Amino acid sequence: MQNGNIVFRNMDSPLGKMIAGATDKGAIFLEWHDRGGVERIKQRVEKRYKMPLVKGNNKHLDQLEKELATYFKGKLKRFKVKTDVTGTLFERKTWEQLLAIPYGQTRSYTQIAEKLGKPGARRAVGRANGANYLGIVIPCHRVIEANGNLRGYGGKVWRKKYLLELEAGKS
Repeated sequence: MQNGNIVFRNMDSPLGKMIAGATDKGAIFLEWHDRGGVERIKQRVEKRYKMPLVKGNNKHLDQLEKELATYFKGKLKRFKVKTDVTGTLFERKTWEQLLAIPYGQTRSYTQIAEKLGKPGARRAVGRANGANYLGIVIPCHRVIEANGNLRGYGGKVWRKKYLLELEAGKS
């Protein structure tokens, strides 16, 4: 990390290439390469954080990569890498609720809205979920429709299904 930059690098996963970035304070994004393309992802991150991205590495990315590999082996239930996420107050509160969903379990958009004290805000929860740039670490894949259907995962629904099956011990 150098003078207000975000360092980023590519990471491999069993579900495809990922790109991750971090500040000196913690990991800020982990995205699938095919989620709009790497250049678009980088532009979104620079716009949100108002800092340039530079190819590189730091201790947070090293830790994230190790934890990600352990997660995909079904041996990591909760990420410990420090994070440095930014978003609106509602987004951050929603992400706190995502982090509270136990490994191997799911919650509906409505359940999260109710936990936030805003029972009619399930669509806003969906938008906040989609604004999460730190997929898997902040487990937005654990949010499903009230009827149990899988929906709304920027990394594609087939990956969401895989992640939920991994956590349920079915992969």
